[in-house]
Amino acid sequence: MLHAPRGISCSNMLKRLYIQNYALIKQLDIDFYNGFSVLTGETGAGKSIILGALALVMGSRADTKTISDGEERCIIEAEFRDDNDNDNYIIRRELNSNGRSRSFVNDEVVTQAELKELAAQLIDIHSQHANLLIGNDDFQLGIVDTIAQNDNERQQYATCYQAYREAEKALRDLQALAAKTSKDQDYLSFQYQQLEEAQLEDPNELTSLEEEEYRLNHVEEMKQQLTIALQALDGDEGGAAQGIHEANNQLRNLDIGERLRSVEIELKDIIHEVERLSDQTEFDPERLQIVQERLDIINSLLRKHQVQTISELITLRDQWAEQLNRIANFDEDIAAYEQAVAKALAALSDAAKTLRKSREGVRTTICEHLTHDLQQLGIAHAKVDIEISDLDDFTENGHDNVQFLFAANLNQSLRRVSEVASGGEISRFMLCVKALIASTNGLPTIIFDEIDTGVSGEVATQMGQIIRQMATSRQIIAITHLPQIATQAKTQYLVYKQDEQDRTQTHIRQLNEQERQTYLDQFYASISRAIASQDAQ
Repeated sequence: MLHAPRGISCSNMLKRLYIQNYALIKQLDIDFYNGFSVLTGETGAGKSIILGALALVMGSRADTKTISDGEERCIIEAEFRDDNDNDNYIIRRELNSNGRSRSFVNDEVVTQAELKELAAQLIDIHSQHANLLIGNDDFQLGIVDTIAQNDNERQQYATCYQAYREAEKALRDLQALAAKTSKDQDYLSFQYQQLEEAQLEDPNELTSLEEEEYRLNHVEEMKQQLTIALQALDGDEGGAAQGIHEANNQLRNLDIGERLRSVEIELKDIIHEVERLSDQTEFDPERLQIVQERLDIINSLLRKHQVQTISELITLRDQWAEQLNRIANFDEDIAAYEQAVAKALAALSDAAKTLRKSREGVRTTICEHLTHDLQQLGIAHAKVDIEISDLDDFTENGHDNVQFLFAANLNQSLRRVSEVASGGEISRFMLCVKALIASTNGLPTIIFDEIDTGVSGEVATQMGQIIRQMATSRQIIAITHLPQIATQAKTQYLVYKQDEQDRTQTHIRQLNEQERQTYLDQFYASISRAIASQDAQ
């Protein structure tokens, strides 16, 4: 199993991307470099296709519709390495037309979850849709936590939160059990009392009673049998005892005489025992009634509780005794659990305050940086504040509701960014946020998909300068239509479509300096034509 490493070097950047049979791409193999790079090209040329392929190899959900028509599978491979060739990662994703997808890191099969964990430490892809995140409370909270670098505080809070929720659940379960069991208390008490009054102690009592009942019901028969036996052993007209005695007299001088004497002694003992049993075997109707009543009680309980033995009845009795005892002690148990919850809540509250303090500690820094950068990007009167308030309850992320507030004009009050910012303002706001985060988290590679939406002119130039500054310590790849941003890049790629035989294919190639100048000249020429057309109208 892959264990994604921690603390990946900032120099561990995207160096190569290979794509085969993905959408309009038959085969593409392109190298990337350090610093700031841009992907340019006409709308629909396939820039977003390349970005989608990269997102797929970094763990996004696979879709067989992205496989080129007529092909059985697509392969995407991204290579991340540093200049010293240390800790290199070759990530490959294979998607078959049957829907099966496999992921590899350095030729080792990994799960999608493991792939995402590694990718999160290597690259951040900021798509156009990511601008919508600025209205997400968790995203805003994540920005503050990233800048605060409060991993220890969040871990401590998470531990306390887990302990609190477990204590809460234990209390709820006990209270539910108490409520349910209390309803059954009268029933349990009645059932227990019946078994307790039965005084069941001997598991073999039923067998003994049944044997005694049989004897009492057959007294006359047994009495007659004992009398006949006694007559045969020692009757007035002779019997076994008299015969053995006479034989003993005749044979006392022989060796066999000793054995006969032993038999005579044993036979006398037997006669005495038979006489005793005969004397004791008398019909006792009172005892028979007692035995039968006891049997009726036991058999009735066995039928009622649908069991077979007295041992099972004893087990039921003891279980009900334990439940009744627990009912009697529920108040004490609940009070103890409530104390445990209160203790866990106090610890959670302290951890939440410590976490809040870490967030409050970077609030001013974040606001000052974002305000400054937004003003540099043409929002001259930009104001940014962060409101941190209490949530109604504790959550996995704390007790704080974090809201970024924004105003673009002097006469405008601070409100949530998503409520008042235009599309261009949100793009600039997100770029400033990314720039601030990039200075903190050390992520090796950041990709911007048209972060410049809604901006132009001098603002675009300033945006390009901010991105270039970000790229001094990491790799930045931006998809852009603006030459103001493209000119700031160290490397420029052109994405274009080309008809080949019976299909249209997307290609990408790196532009040299002359081609980059031609690109700019063509762009400015198109602007001049547009201005001239407006003037003519």
